[in-house]
Amino acid sequence: MIAQFLRSSKPFHATRLSRVGQSCYSTASSKPSLQHVAQLRKLTEVSISKAREALSQTNNDIQQALEWVKNDLAASGIKKAANVQSRETREGLVSVCILSGGSRGKSALGGGGIRAAMVELNCETDFVGRNTLFGQLAADIAHTAAFITEPTDSSTIIRSCSLDILNDAPLISQNNPSSHSSSTVSSSITELIAKVGEKISLKRAVTVVQNPFSGQPPNIGLRLASYLHGSVGSAPQGRIGSLAVLALQSPELARRLESETFVKDLERLERALARQIAGFDTCSIKSSDGDETALYNQPFMMLGGEGANEPVRMAMENWSKRQGLVQDGEGGIEVLEFAKWSVGDVVG
Repeated sequence: MIAQFLRSSKPFHATRLSRVGQSCYSTASSKPSLQHVAQLRKLTEVSISKAREALSQTNNDIQQALEWVKNDLAASGIKKAANVQSRETREGLVSVCILSGGSRGKSALGGGGIRAAMVELNCETDFVGRNTLFGQLAADIAHTAAFITEPTDSSTIIRSCSLDILNDAPLISQNNPSSHSSSTVSSSITELIAKVGEKISLKRAVTVVQNPFSGQPPNIGLRLASYLHGSVGSAPQGRIGSLAVLALQSPELARRLESETFVKDLERLERALARQIAGFDTCSIKSSDGDETALYNQPFMMLGGEGANEPVRMAMENWSKRQGLVQDGEGGIEVLEFAKWSVGDVVG
């Protein structure tokens, strides 16, 4: 009976047992869905293969996958950063963030605070320099610098920002500043190195932080002007950047700043001054010997119209008179300080 049963039964294969075991005891996660992959890529900008790997390793849990990607980028970024450390970074972007542009309307009384930053972020190639992720990181670093800097008792308004402090600061998103980030500026740079495969370095940063004047006449106000040449998209960044601090003085200042027409004319003048600084070989504000590297001695070509052939100083004086800022020979607008950078400048 037993022999007959054995002869009539189908052969028993080990592979069949293997399949049974797999179906009963396998702990392998299900294949990541396209929806999960797309969601993770949107949050992290990693490749499709990396998103699938992260989801597979975390059983399709998005939050755990985010943490996995962060750790993976940090590890691979550190390795890549070490490999590319000796390379030169002559491309990149200058980025400006203005959080508070100064006096306007009723804030003109007693001044009006100004808060801004300008940074230069470098990479190896123009291709990466025009990458959306690179541009967003540059914008976020400028935003972080402007946000974290505290006012100090200094003889200058535009001040150098410590790169050590900035690199250790939590990165504050320009698009979503209220969101909490566990990444620092330095770690965010490392993560981007992992994504683009190039050396990326933060070259320099300056900040402008000035609270409203206290104990000063209420007829003085500060304003900020900026311009970026070679902008990428609509972001406030380019290959050449300028940031200038202006001062307005007039007994009528508060009233004038409540006028939309005046403010539009003022913004047009500010932009022209910032473009003039960026577009010309501008090294200083004033010079008594006619040196055209001094802003006030240059023909104000960026203003256009009647003032295009006038020196900047004269054009500003005439503008102030037309706007009613000058009374009894006092008042007007002045450029107090400026910074002008070009990507790849040699910094001493």
